Amino acid sequence: MKKSSLIGVLLAQIGTPSAPTAKAVRPYLHRFLSDRRVIDYSPLLWQPLLCGMILTVRPRKSAKLYRQIWTRQGSPLLLHSLRQQEGLQQRLGGVYKVELGFAYSNPDIREAMHRLEAAGAERILVLPLFPQYSSTTTAAVYDAACFAALGKSRSHGSSAKRFVPALRLAEAFFDHPGYIRAMQEHLAEQARGLAEPPERFVLSFHGIPQRYADTGDPYPQQCQETAQRLAEAMGWSPERWAIAYQSRFGPEPWLGPTTEEVLRGFTERDAARTMVFAPGFAADCLETIYELGVEARHHLMSDAAGSLNTSPAEFRLAPCLNDHPAWLDFLADFARDSTAGWGG
Repeated sequence: MKKSSLIGVLLAQIGTPSAPTAKAVRPYLHRFLSDRRVIDYSPLLWQPLLCGMILTVRPRKSAKLYRQIWTRQGSPLLLHSLRQQEGLQQRLGGVYKVELGFAYSNPDIREAMHRLEAAGAERILVLPLFPQYSSTTTAAVYDAACFAALGKSRSHGSSAKRFVPALRLAEAFFDHPGYIRAMQEHLAEQARGLAEPPERFVLSFHGIPQRYADTGDPYPQQCQETAQRLAEAMGWSPERWAIAYQSRFGPEPWLGPTTEEVLRGFTERDAARTMVFAPGFAADCLETIYELGVEARHHLMSDAAGSLNTSPAEFRLAPCLNDHPAWLDFLADFARDSTAGWGG
């Protein structure tokens, strides 16, 4: 039987609730926080706490935050991700079919894999939209995609699926020149749109527990490498920029310093104009729009008001790369390189 020439590309993200309500947030959080890639505590200890306490309280709180960022068209993460899918499909052309899949919500990775196979794709590139590898994100997507291709819902149990497509798992691209160049072009455009250029830059990455890094997750080293390469590309002197981590969850130590701590330090050093950017997020979402755009801004303004800094604090949150043309151009080139030899 002749092999199909169609190459599938599965763009993969973590996910988003379907609506800014506690009812919609609860199943999303349950799937997300039940993955042992994300929370690696024993299920015997973690599940009673998750189901008995966290999922009783947290969905309502999270839904309140989601309502503040929700658009008329729906979830910002979903909207930006769909635009990325469309832009990548346009660039790759008809030899490729691009589908979007989320690990913990709809559009589900299993459904995306089914659509690719139904279209005739026998070779599929799994492309996680996480520049820096982490077991909590990249590996979680690898799990979901491989189980979907195998026809399994988990790592054990039988499967009746007869054909399994060939898979390639795209590697992290934290130091790829095309990714760095896309961020450089994007941030230069953001700075040109301001009346005065920023004095300081905070590069904020999603945090993970320090214990994960101590036991082999390369994430912090890759974040540092991304930040250093971006700073060099932008021509920032060392005192003008800093790396930070956000989204801390739970009682154990996480990567630091926190974004709030770095912003406070800049305020104390009389930096009136600060730009914050999140290089590890491919699309704007709750963690960028609310955590950085609302919470971090509030902390900066409060600290500036209580300091000896006589200049009014100015805060600029640079959007994520979203559907920036240079970013989509990079993704297309990266997908082609990652499928070399497949005839695309």
